[in-house]
Amino acid sequence: MYKPSDKTTWNGRMDLQDGVLGLRWHQIIHLLDLSRDVPDGEGNVVFLGFSCDEGVRRNQGRVGAAAGPAAIRKAMSVFADHLPEDMQLYGGGDVICANQRLEEAQVQLGKKVEMLLRKGFKPLVLGGGHETAYGHFLGIQPHLREGEQLGIINFDAHFDLRSYHQQPSSGSPFLQMAHDLEATGKEFHYLCLGIQEYGNTRKLFQTAADLGVDFITAQTLQLEKKTAHLKKIKSFLEKIDRVYLSIDLDVFAAAFAPGVSAPTALGLTPQDVLPLLQEIMRSGKVLSLDIVELNPAFDLDQRTAKLAASLIYHLIKEWR
Repeated sequence: MYKPSDKTTWNGRMDLQDGVLGLRWHQIIHLLDLSRDVPDGEGNVVFLGFSCDEGVRRNQGRVGAAAGPAAIRKAMSVFADHLPEDMQLYGGGDVICANQRLEEAQVQLGKKVEMLLRKGFKPLVLGGGHETAYGHFLGIQPHLREGEQLGIINFDAHFDLRSYHQQPSSGSPFLQMAHDLEATGKEFHYLCLGIQEYGNTRKLFQTAADLGVDFITAQTLQLEKKTAHLKKIKSFLEKIDRVYLSIDLDVFAAAFAPGVSAPTALGLTPQDVLPLLQEIMRSGKVLSLDIVELNPAFDLDQRTAKLAASLIYHLIKEWR
């Protein structure tokens, strides 16, 4: 199911006395109906929601992430407009998972992402649980040119490499990607930043090792110098041509991100993460990105929504 955006989903404070110098994002956003003909994107950013937490339910997590896209849009709406003159923002509506039909919703999300990439837009997908990632990937894979190497960078407390033998979930998307890439003769380049040892079983660490996954634990990110982490990221970026970037908000400490499906007591701070994200965005290789696992039902004072929105603000300004 797909629902286009309308002006009621983008609204907030207005400073009319300041004219064009007082504009905010909700006043400059352009609305796109992705079920109709879409113009060429010319490198502009499209926000596309994935209103789904069926994968979280299957993974025994706290449901509520289906309301995440609306909460992030609300937090972004009031941002002051300091965007480059050649950049425009578009609201692309929501893909909605109806009747627990996750796989169908992921396919539909993939089709929307693929179309946006083909039209020259930069898709920024608002989750939803981390099952968002596999649907997102379905849209990225056909867009890759022959011989292009895709790098997947995930900021996350968890590997999300769980088995999907019984059914896919929010815990399985990156294993699904690994198998899809293997089936087409492509390499699986996966870097996961912020891993919590206590949140991942020995089996998950073994799976990561078997797949050749690069990772940095949250404790290492917190205790070692950022220069070492930036060096590892640069080394990863040198091996690949395009980047799919995913940010699971549970990588952050619960003090900063209480409103997630699986809160992390000893997670990262925004100051730990932002310089690393900026380095990735400045590479010029980021093709598409998402931010997932916001659960507004547990979000104290909209802290997590505001964090997600603030990260998006900085990411967009660095998106080359």
